[in-house]
Amino acid sequence: QVQLVESGGGLVQPGGSLRLSCAASGITFSSAIMAWYRQAPGKQRELVANIFSGGHTYVADSVKGRFTISRDNTKNTMYLQMSSLKPDDTAAYYCKTYVGLREYWGQGTQVTVSS
Repeated sequence: QVQLVESGGGLVQPGGSLRLSCAASGITFSSAIMAWYRQAPGKQRELVANIFSGGHTYVADSVKGRFTISRDNTKNTMYLQMSSLKPDDTAAYYCKTYVGLREYWGQGTQVTVSS
């Protein structure tokens, strides 16, 4: 079965950095579209970035220049390198993939940006 496991979240001070990982299993990772979403308390879940099988990426304007999405097909893992973090980046971060018309989500990892 499809399984996505996020890791790397935590508490970081404003201006700091974190790298999130999403380990995937049960899919042909190298051909999968992968995405990072986030959801802050009281807000809708929003797309942060996605990466296609060929390596093409999309990054939301709110994080452009600060976040970088990447993938390692040899490890079936997607990453989100986050830098210059702001308190507004505080949220639960989720990875997502698609198999056919079905969406699969990880359980999420919490990122808290606070001094």
